[in-house]
Amino acid sequence: MKMLLDACVIYPTVMREMLLGVAHKGAYTPLWSARILEEWALAARKLGPQGEAIARGEITMLQAAFPKAQVTPHAGLEARLWLPDVNDIHVLAAAVHGNADGIITMNAKDFPRGILAEEGLSRNDPDAFLLGHFHAAPEVVGKVADAVLTEARRLSGEDWTLRALMKKARLPRLGKALAAG
Repeated sequence: MKMLLDACVIYPTVMREMLLGVAHKGAYTPLWSARILEEWALAARKLGPQGEAIARGEITMLQAAFPKAQVTPHAGLEARLWLPDVNDIHVLAAAVHGNADGIITMNAKDFPRGILAEEGLSRNDPDAFLLGHFHAAPEVVGKVADAVLTEARRLSGEDWTLRALMKKARLPRLGKALAAG
């Protein structure tokens, strides 16, 4: 299964690490475009002067880890597509061009299910998407979550619980399932 990752699910670190960790385990193939990665880098400026530089380094590592993930739709494709927010058409075009099965996004209102279905795509909330993978392979998602938790503790110096970390990362149902274990 191929899933296009919208910038809004790549930019938050814990969410990105969970999604890509599950992809690394072979659960699905991630896709993105150069423009989506650029949106992430520019959004990281909010973190301060080093934010964008750190994001660009992470983008380079991401591209090396998933060398076939980047898709480049042709301009004609974007011209024939429509979404409520024209600034999101490039995401839909990348998904269509990459033959994705769906788009993982937090932005439900700008990606109406009916419009996506016309292109053979589903819209997937990251929490529900990861929860589905947890139910299918709890040990795989559990290992990814444990690694993400360890890294979050190391970087923040805080003693996070798995449930609290996932809740903060806007993955509350996954966090609850992981905690119940």
